[in-house]
Amino acid sequence: MGYYYIGQVCLNGHPITGNYDAYPEFRKNFCPDCGQPTITECPHCKSKIQGSYFSPGVISTKPFIPSAFCYNCGKAYPWTEEKLKAAKELIAEDESLSIQDKEILNQSLPDIISETPRTQLAAARFKKIASKALTITSEGLKQILIEIVSETTKKMLWG
Repeated sequence: MGYYYIGQVCLNGHPITGNYDAYPEFRKNFCPDCGQPTITECPHCKSKIQGSYFSPGVISTKPFIPSAFCYNCGKAYPWTEEKLKAAKELIAEDESLSIQDKEILNQSLPDIISETPRTQLAAARFKKIASKALTITSEGLKQILIEIVSETTKKMLWG
């Protein structure tokens, strides 16, 4: 029977470790990519961040990709919260969108980043309004959200 390694991730979502627990010397207090502090547990419920799954006798070369949400409490990890905040700020900056369009985009974000019964509706609304946004806004939103949305939602939004 296998188990999950403990994942170490910086507050911006860069994975530090998660594919091996036997080498604590690979752990870092701060991210070498952005300088942010690193964590190994959910700030909300203190559960360990799940790294890659280890199964004895099976070799995996799949890289550790941090989850957007905690498996135990369901709350967004800090990097997910920051990406949502950045997306909302980017939407607010777009002068080509109406206040109503901005509100709809902001209301759609939670259903876009997690698969819910409303994800398809949210993606349709998002895609429709993002097409009216400035290119810098729509491309910026794609870059912010692409790492935290599911593969299904990526296909709905960006083909």
